[in-house]
Amino acid sequence: MTLAELLVRLGSFGLDLAWRVEFDEIVEPRCVEMERQSADGGLDTLTLLSLTTPFLQLIDAEARGFAGDELVIVLTEFDSSSWDVRAVDERVLSELRVHYPGATDL
Repeated sequence: MTLAELLVRLGSFGLDLAWRVEFDEIVEPRCVEMERQSADGGLDTLTLLSLTTPFLQLIDAEARGFAGDELVIVLTEFDSSSWDVRAVDERVLSELRVHYPGATDL
């Protein structure tokens, strides 16, 4: 699963968030651009989505979504295809479980 897939699955919940993205390992120039743009108050979701496609696979990445100053979701990629998702809204997690039946609670 890619970051782009997760962003799409967030639907309207993720649409108005500002994202801050960090990488432990830079795998291509788009990663540098994402970090640069997100450092100044965050990337909007559509810009982040445009930078993650097509098929950008990340290694040890974290994307934090903010609604204003409040951190509302954290997406942590840890082995180039598996993600930990933490969200303040349980409905987001429930929706992701529907789309990813193999998902497990931490």
